[in-house]
Amino acid sequence: KGLEDIDFTVVRENTEGIYAGIGGFLKKDTPDEVATQEMISTRKGVDRVIKYAFEYAQKFGREPKLTVCDKSNVLTYAHNLWQRSFKEMGKNYPEVEQNHFLVDAMTMKMVRNPEIFDVVVTCNIFGDIITDLGAELQGGMGMAVSGNINPDSISMFEPVHGSAPDIAGQNIANPLAAVLAAGMMLRELGYGNLTPKVEAAVKSALENNMVTADQGGDLNTDEVGDYLVKTLKSNEEGE
Repeated sequence: KGLEDIDFTVVRENTEGIYAGIGGFLKKDTPDEVATQEMISTRKGVDRVIKYAFEYAQKFGREPKLTVCDKSNVLTYAHNLWQRSFKEMGKNYPEVEQNHFLVDAMTMKMVRNPEIFDVVVTCNIFGDIITDLGAELQGGMGMAVSGNINPDSISMFEPVHGSAPDIAGQNIANPLAAVLAAGMMLRELGYGNLTPKVEAAVKSALENNMVTADQGGDLNTDEVGDYLVKTLKSNEEGE
């Protein structure tokens, strides 16, 4: 598959599910120990993320198309709620094509046929997993961006790899994900007209091999940043 085949966004519910931290131990450290971890899905939480995903697909999707990713054939309570919410919410967005994939099939399709996806919405744990796979498809963690979105208040945008403390201060980190995260932030702040300009500068860096070692180049962090600034200014002057 080529670059033109990989262009999709994953919307991950980030406050509930099995990561909610609800559970405990029974007879801990004994031969009869039982550990439980509960998956929590609330109607408000599921509706909120699915509504956001539909609106995102409507505004920024290519086709637009929204795929819900779950495991409703096994998680017959929590993900039944996801199925019902998706179908009910979908009635309000008839112009958005609606699809469903079980998570195991989803991972296979992401590798074999990534071009079939536009926007994907999923629960916390599956979002955690498939976004890492998606990061590798697009070129590694140094290229992956994320946003913790609160549509009504403050949001946070960052590279998926975080602050990369293991290489801090060495001037070798790939800055492209951080720059692309800024582009994502501009879109959420209502400056979506600027996002393609940021993405175009990053694309230019990749096409001209003006990148760090993890992407096959020989530039340091500062040099990549300087190239991006120069490209942005040049593109602005050319308009």
